[in-house]
Amino acid sequence: MESNRPGEGDGDAVVENAKPKLKPPPLYKVVLLNDDFTPMEFVVHILERFFSMDRTQATHVMLQVHTQGRAVCGVYPAQIAETKVSQVNEYARKHQHPLMSSMEEA
Repeated sequence: MESNRPGEGDGDAVVENAKPKLKPPPLYKVVLLNDDFTPMEFVVHILERFFSMDRTQATHVMLQVHTQGRAVCGVYPAQIAETKVSQVNEYARKHQHPLMSSMEEA
């Protein structure tokens, strides 16, 4: 009696299903941009609120924004990065600050 199922009835042959190789989604940096009007304390608040930084880390990133004109706040998949950029920009506008964030490919 012969079997029609792969791997049965044909000696030592074994059929394995190939697993597709998944690559991780592309990542994007969320960048905070310096301006001459937003108070430093507000920038620290943004970093704590939207990027879950502690006070020390947020202060360090804020100083980098202030001295270098920009700083990376985090690296995320595209949709999360877009959401963070939108949240930061809307929150800054709501509080009448010109602070801007953007995203760029990591």
